[in-house]
Amino acid sequence: MPADHILTYALTMSGGVEAALGRMLRGWVDQGRRVTLVLGEEGGAFQNGVPRGVEIVKLGHDHYVGMGAALPLLIDHVRPDLIFCPGNHYTSMAAWIRLRLGSRCPPIVAKMSNAVDRGDHPAWLAWGQRQWLALHGLFLDTLVAMTPATARAAQEATGLSVAVIPNPPTALPPPAQSGHAASAMVPSPGRHILGVGRLEPQKRWDRLIAAMAHLPEDVGLTLLGEGSLRPALAAQIAALGLGHRVSMPGHSADAAAAMAAAHVLALPSDYEGVPGVLREALAVGTPVVATDSSPAVAEIVASPALGSIVARDDAGALVAALTHWLDPATPRPAPVPQPGGDSAERYLALFDSIVTAHRRRAAGSVAIGHALARRLALRTAL
Repeated sequence: MPADHILTYALTMSGGVEAALGRMLRGWVDQGRRVTLVLGEEGGAFQNGVPRGVEIVKLGHDHYVGMGAALPLLIDHVRPDLIFCPGNHYTSMAAWIRLRLGSRCPPIVAKMSNAVDRGDHPAWLAWGQRQWLALHGLFLDTLVAMTPATARAAQEATGLSVAVIPNPPTALPPPAQSGHAASAMVPSPGRHILGVGRLEPQKRWDRLIAAMAHLPEDVGLTLLGEGSLRPALAAQIAALGLGHRVSMPGHSADAAAAMAAAHVLALPSDYEGVPGVLREALAVGTPVVATDSSPAVAEIVASPALGSIVARDDAGALVAALTHWLDPATPRPAPVPQPGGDSAERYLALFDSIVTAHRRRAAGSVAIGHALARRLALRTAL
C-alpha cells in the first residue's frame, strides 16, 4: 500500500529547510509519486528548486495564521495518503492539522531540522521546548532525523520512533564553471573566509565580523545570504572599519563554487540541526570552522583534518581556528562525499510502511465496528 499522494507545506521556499525539501521533492516525483506542495507565498531563494511535476497550491499569505486556517480544509479536500512536515518550524501546523481533522487526518511524518536543545534559549524557554517536544507523539506518526546523534536526542525528547535519513546531497558545480562563479562572489586577491546562511539571529554572523578585527588585513569575509539583520550587520561592519574587507552580496545559487574558492567556511551559529553547508564545503575540499551548535556538527567534522569546532561564546578560540585554517602551510582536507544519494527511496519506503500500517488499523477498526453492529442487531432481534 504505497503512499501514492504526499502533501507537504512551507511558508515560502526561502531557507535551508526549504532548499532540502526541494531536493526531496525531486526524488519523490522521479519515483512516480504524486506530490502536492502548499505554499503560503511563491518565491524565495529556493523556489527554482521545486521540480516540475509537483502540484503547487499557493495560499497567498506567508504567515502562520492564514496557512493554519487553510491547511486542514485543503487536506480534507484533496485527501493525501500522507503529510510531510519539513522541519521544526512547521510542527505547530502539524499539531493544528491533527487537532482539526481528528480521525480523518492522514499520517504525519516530520523531519527534525533543529537540535533538541537550542543554544539561544534561556533555562525557562529550554524547559518549555522540552515540554513541547514531549507532546509530539500526540500528533505525529514518526520523526526523521538526519544523523544518529540527532535521532537519539529526538527519540529521548519525544518518545517517538525516529528514522535516520540524511538530506539529499546538493549538486556541485562543474569544475570548469567553479572559478568563474566563485570570482563573482569571493573577492580577490587575498585569503578569504566564507559564510553561507540567512542573515538572522540564529546564525550569529556578528561573531564572525567581530573576529575579522583580529585577523590580518589581507583576510576578507563574504557572507552569502539575506535576512532581517542586514542593517545591523552592515552597521557593525562600518563601526569596525571593515567595509573594505567584508561583503554581503546577498543570496547566490552558486554557493558551492564560492566554497571551493574560499580558504575556510565558517558557521558561528547559536544552534543548528544538521548544517548542510558544512557538508557542502567539505565535499569540495574546503575546511570548516563551526561552533558546537548541534550534536551533528561533531558527526560532520569527524576529524581535526576537516576543520575546527569551537565553543559558541569563545571569541578567542574562533579567531585561533580561523587563523589556523588561513595559514598557507595548513593542508586542505580531501573532499568528503555527501551522504543521502538514496534518501528519496528511503523516505518513500518509510512513508509506504506508515501508510500501510495506518490503513490496516483503519480496516481493523471498521471490521470491529461491523461486528459490534451485527451483535447489537442480533441481540435486538432476540
